[in-house]
Amino acid sequence: MKLQVHSIHFDADRKLIDFIQKKLDKLDRFYDRVIDGEVFLRLNNEGIDNKTVEVKLNVPGDRLFVTEKARTFEAATDLAVDTLSTQLKRFKAKLQRV
Repeated sequence: MKLQVHSIHFDADRKLIDFIQKKLDKLDRFYDRVIDGEVFLRLNNEGIDNKTVEVKLNVPGDRLFVTEKARTFEAATDLAVDTLSTQLKRFKAKLQRV
């Protein structure tokens, strides 16, 4: 899957970008027609869970979006992948009903 990673107000290292790419590539198991995606990484100044990951996935005819906060970008990415896998399963089931 073609993925664009945007880090807001900091520079993400290659290791983090590769981790995110690897995790999001696993979503192809649930729905293999994902066109592309965008990931936004943000540092917040609020509390312990100060790292935010936002993911937009473009699928034919729709766009899936999730926002997750955690202590690390890796943990937030894991939460986002879990949520997106559920959204992709629902999307695929809805397509099969039609």
